[in-house]
Amino acid sequence: MVTTYVNWGNARVKLSWLEEGSLPPRDLISSVHGFCFRDDKVLLVNLNRRGWDMTGGHIEADETAEECFKRETMEEAYVSGECTLLGSIMVDHSANSQWNEDSPYPKIGFQVFYRMDITEVHEFEAEYESSERIFVDPDQVQEYYHDWHQLYEHILRIAAGKK
Repeated sequence: MVTTYVNWGNARVKLSWLEEGSLPPRDLISSVHGFCFRDDKVLLVNLNRRGWDMTGGHIEADETAEECFKRETMEEAYVSGECTLLGSIMVDHSANSQWNEDSPYPKIGFQVFYRMDITEVHEFEAEYESSERIFVDPDQVQEYYHDWHQLYEHILRIAAGKK
């Protein structure tokens, strides 16, 4: 298991990678993300309030984690494809002094990650929360991504088959 600590706002949060073939309980999944590939390049989107990022977001009431990832990827990047579950990050707020019972996220929750092999690239319309998309070499992602850390690097390497 790969573990790191990150600062989210004024809080210190423990992140641990769980590479397993099953999804965490649905009510503990806080978001779904992933790395999308086309011709050995990784897709990044420029999100309006965050900068360059991978695609992903929050699950709607009537969808699965995979459906969420496909929807968010279409909305943010205008691509579609075939997905493979990679695993999840356990997000542990136990040492987070800012967390309380009224928090929108569980004390221990999960961010699920997929790999998408892009089969269709649609016209980019920037209708939702992203202003542009690019495809970069996997070794260049950290040059664009605003909050890149060792856990994301680990997941990207798994997604790219360089584990």
